[in-house]
Amino acid sequence: MQMQKHTTPRPYTGVSVAVFGPQGVLLAKRGKPPFQGYWSLPGGSQEYGELLEDAARRELHEETGLVAQKLAFAQIVEPMAMNDAGEIVSHFVLAVFVCREFSGAAVAGDDAAEIRWAKLTDLDALQTTPGTAELIKRLHMLHN
Repeated sequence: MQMQKHTTPRPYTGVSVAVFGPQGVLLAKRGKPPFQGYWSLPGGSQEYGELLEDAARRELHEETGLVAQKLAFAQIVEPMAMNDAGEIVSHFVLAVFVCREFSGAAVAGDDAAEIRWAKLTDLDALQTTPGTAELIKRLHMLHN
C-alpha cells in the first residue's frame, strides 16, 4: 500500500524536556525559527517511526549533551506562531517530559545556539518562547 503525502498544512509532532538540576532548569536558546533567539526547553521534532520518549532522549542529548537516566511524561502542549496577518506559520504538538536524573555535562549542540541553567525566579526576566516560563513553574510544582 502506498502512502500519499499530505498537501494541506498540518501540525508537526515533537518533544520538549524540562531538566531540573541543582542549578535550576536547563534552557536552550533557539538557533532556528520559529522564535530564533528565544529561550525554551531543549527539544525538537519527532522522527518518523520514533517513539516520543526515544525522541525526547535523542533531542536532549543532541541539544545539550546530557543523557536522561529517567524521563517522566508530563503533558502535551500545542504552540502555534502567527504572522502579522494572523496566518498560522507554524503549529507543533509537543510531548513534554520531565528529567531529574541525568548524566553528562551540559554543552550547546545541534539546534541550540546556547544553553544555560536558570533559577525559577529568573524565568520572568528572560525572553522565553510563549508559555515556557509558566510551563516550567507548573512542572516544577507538580514533579518536585
